[in-house]
Formats: sequence, structure tokens, C-alpha cells
Amino acid sequence: MLRDVFDEDAELYDSARPGYPPALVEALIAGARLSPAGRVLEVGPGTGQLTVPLARAGLRITAVELGPSLAAVARRNLRPFPDAAVEVAAFEEWRPPPGPGFELAVSATAFHWIDPAVRVSRTTAALAPDGMFALVTTHHVAGGSAAFFERVQRCYERWDPGTPPGLRLADEATVVSDVTELEDCEELGPVGIRCFPQEITYTTAAYLDVLRTYSNHRALPPSALGGLLDCVAELIEDRHGGSVTKRYLHELITARRVPPAGGPPAGRAEGRSRPSR
Repeated sequence: MLRDVFDEDAELYDSARPGYPPALVEALIAGARLSPAGRVLEVGPGTGQLTVPLARAGLRITAVELGPSLAAVARRNLRPFPDAAVEVAAFEEWRPPPGPGFELAVSATAFHWIDPAVRVSRTTAALAPDGMFALVTTHHVAGGSAAFFERVQRCYERWDPGTPPGLRLADEATVVSDVTELEDCEELGPVGIRCFPQEITYTTAAYLDVLRTYSNHRALPPSALGGLLDCVAELIEDRHGGSVTKRYLHELITARRVPPAGGPPAGRAEGRSRPSR
């Protein structure tokens, strides 16, 4: 399966994949309203891009990771935090421990890899009453080195035949995540969305490393991937001075489990909130 490719080079994934904006992590923790003994479930932690800052805040975390190599690196990154544990399992088959449910269940840029037939129901079932369900999505949006991202499409059109001609990055104002799954879950209350942009500047080598971690790039035949990376590198070096800036838009999508005794009915998505930049 395509989701298995991330485990093929866990060290590269760990060094290349960016973390999340501190403001997003702070909003997640504040919104969860955790008790001192509150427990956190993370689905698909990778090597700990979100897990480490959550653990640094003193949270008690159980992270469920499909890839054993990714899990091994995550455990290494979490050694300073004894209250954070990583279990190797497919979330579709994982069984929560006995006892009270988790006060927060979160998945960062990983939930789309879980079987859609069970991912919302299984996550919600692991929550305590009034526990918070949180998703972090990552979108590649227009901004940063805009001229580079326009020119680089020629590389993709040449080396990846599946690339639509004239494809361009979307403006972040037009990005809308589909939250129908959460809205349709009767055990969840109203859905809220907050947006957190960040821009990261990469050297040529660092940007190629990021590309090597993307599943659609890793799925290319070796000759096509090599040609694509050479084309991208030449463009950055010759036209952009050896570095490019990429803009990401992260959405923090949240909903609370409705307590059994009653609570607010499931509702439509709330308006977006965009922190000042």
C-alpha cells in the first residue's frame, strides 16, 4: 500500500519533514482543556513531528504508528519524555487500553491514510465523554517563492505524466477541508476550524529531501524520480540562488464528543479563524 512507503526511510522522514507552528500546538493544547492526569491519543505520529512538542508540554501520550521504523525513530525522539509511548499497529486493528477514555485524540497529516469506513468511529470511541477529536491537515498553497513553483511544473509535466498541464498551487483563501465525516458523526458536536500558515526556506538539498518523503514522488519509477529531482535541483540552483521558500497552510479541525447525558447536537462547520501573520 502507498501508505507503507513512509517507513522505507524513517531517518529521512525525520530530518526532512517540517514540524508544526508553535501557535497551532498551543491552540490544540488550550482547546483540549486537559485535566492534570488527562491522556492523549495520537494516530499516525510518524517520527514525532507533533508528538514531541506535545510531550514537551508535559502531556501523557499514547501514539499508534503503523510503520515500525518510523516508530523506532519516534521512540528515540521521545526518550526525554517517559509519559509518551509509541505502539506499533494499524489503527484499524489497535485496541485502546482499559479504563477512562482519552481526553484528546489527534492525528496530524495522517488521518487520510486510515480506512475511511472506521477512522472516525474508532477515534471517537476512544475518547472520554466531552473529549476532543482533533485533526491537523497540511496544504501546499501559493506563496513563498511563487516564481519557482510556477516554473517547476514544467519539471513535473516532463517527468510525471500524471501531472495536469498548467497545474498551480491554490490560494490559501480557497482551501476548504471536507469535514463531512465529523459533521455526520452523531457522537460529535460542532466542528471548528482554525488556520495556521507557515513558510519554510529550503536549500536545494533540503528541498530535494522533502520531495523524497512524499508518497507520490516515492511511487515514481526510479528513472523518473531521478530525472524530476535533477530538474528541480537545476532550477533552484540556476534561477533561484540555491534556495526556495515554501508556504504551508495547516488547519486545526476540532470537535468534542457529546457526553452521554446530552450535549450540543452535531453541527455544521464554524467559520475559519486566521491568526495574524
